[in-house]
Amino acid sequence: MIRDHIAQLTRGAIVAAQAAGELPPFDIPTLTIDRAPRPEWGDYSASVAMKLASVARRAPLQIAQTIAKHLDGDAAIAQAQTAPPGFINFTLAPEWLAREVERIDAAGERFGDLNFGTGQRVQVEHVSANPVGPLTVGSARNGALGDSLARVLRAAGYTVETEYYINDAGSQVRHFGESVYALYAQAAGRGEPFPEDGYKGAYIADYAREILQREGTKYLEMPRAEAIRALGRLGIEMVLAEARATLARMRVEFDSWFPESSLHGSGLFKKLLQQLRDKDLTYESEGAVWFAATKFGLEKDAVLIRSAAVIPEENERPSYLASDVAYVWNKVVERKFDRAIYVWGADHQGDVPRVYAITKALGLDVTRVKLLVYQHVLLKRGGETVRMSKRAGEFITVEELLDEIGPDAVRFLLITRSADSTMELDLQLAKEQSDENPVYYVQYAHARIASILRHAAEVGATSEGADVSLLQHPAELDLIRTMLRFEEVVELAATRLEPHHLPHYASDLAAAFHAFYRQCRVLSSDPADAEMTKARLKLVGATKRVLAHALDLMGVAAPESM
Repeated sequence: MIRDHIAQLTRGAIVAAQAAGELPPFDIPTLTIDRAPRPEWGDYSASVAMKLASVARRAPLQIAQTIAKHLDGDAAIAQAQTAPPGFINFTLAPEWLAREVERIDAAGERFGDLNFGTGQRVQVEHVSANPVGPLTVGSARNGALGDSLARVLRAAGYTVETEYYINDAGSQVRHFGESVYALYAQAAGRGEPFPEDGYKGAYIADYAREILQREGTKYLEMPRAEAIRALGRLGIEMVLAEARATLARMRVEFDSWFPESSLHGSGLFKKLLQQLRDKDLTYESEGAVWFAATKFGLEKDAVLIRSAAVIPEENERPSYLASDVAYVWNKVVERKFDRAIYVWGADHQGDVPRVYAITKALGLDVTRVKLLVYQHVLLKRGGETVRMSKRAGEFITVEELLDEIGPDAVRFLLITRSADSTMELDLQLAKEQSDENPVYYVQYAHARIASILRHAAEVGATSEGADVSLLQHPAELDLIRTMLRFEEVVELAATRLEPHHLPHYASDLAAAFHAFYRQCRVLSSDPADAEMTKARLKLVGATKRVLAHALDLMGVAAPESM
């Protein structure tokens, strides 16, 4: 990346200045090269002179001027100027920028891919909604964030596996089964009251009727408790089948679907519980087993196994935290992921410090575990908040969202804000075919490029033998600059686990292309313009591939026509 090249040049200049006795000896800190905040200041800016003021014992501006004097001529840099209070501003050479089109073109659809994650295995566990009902809008944001993050980590060179954690243990399975059983019995003409703490919603009745139609009344002919368990498991299978189909519509796929019940059935939790006991990190109180979370800085201890007096069923007593104990061990130790990333909704914020504490208690490296928490989604239509679902009665389902605005808008718009920000999604805007809709704006840029290339093929124009040095128009150079930023965006999104940088970059690239298209004619029938046509076709083709790659990292389609 040119940013890193500038950092190397700057470091070399500091070393040269020290060797010449113009700067005193000192250890050179890590150099941060930032994008210049204003175009007239250049392309990149180094603020290292401010950091060196105390060790060099002179004014930052004087240090910057000394460093700039030792910057050897480099083909990529047109000029390096200093500015108060101590910046060194770098402007990229137009000739160098134009030649970069060849590098972008040679990389093809993989331009922007990096290799700093090579050799490291990462798991991204996301969505993982309780399997007791349809996926809701919060799960749509979870899926968009998690899948885009997995894609960008792969682009950074990591080996990535995605996982859906199935919460199929504990009392919720029984409660869900009781709900299905009651409506199943009612559908069969049997009087059965609906449980007070049952799961409500029209979807439960749908499941019950489907089971009755498919399997008859056989569950009414077996012991009630056994039937409830069986219907609970069958209902969960139906929920998960719907979830798979819904997520596939969103272009979200998982490498594995991991059942929570396996953590207890394998005996792993019992083994780890003994480890915690041996470390004096558990105790019993009021019939429950507690984790001594306060030893790790938390305000309160946490229950691992509930009291038999509260939960009669033995297999329902382990808490969610008990499963988290076994799950983090399974990820980091048994499956040997170098990093385990969880994507959780804001309603689990309180569980985050407990998982980190458990990780430390098990003797694991806590830096290998990252819990990424996202905030809620607020749906609006024409300024009005959308609250109710036609099918579920209490929430908006992902299926309804996909039906209304489509997977591209869902994927793109739900990652436009950082995970820790509440997301407002305007359904009316998401369907507009105008520049106000960022999804349409970006996809239209790709479709317009595809149209140009189709027309070029029809008239026999190609980029073969193009002389890219002809690309010197300010709009051309700005488009190239924007394409080169893609590598930095991929690095930023992967290192900070922040996929929200992708849609903003795609919008910037689309804007740069639209500006270029307005100012620079690509195809010309004038023979005198033949060489420029070749050069611009090469630029346009490179832009198409970069834009398509950016869209793919978000799971958004790159249409050939609109």
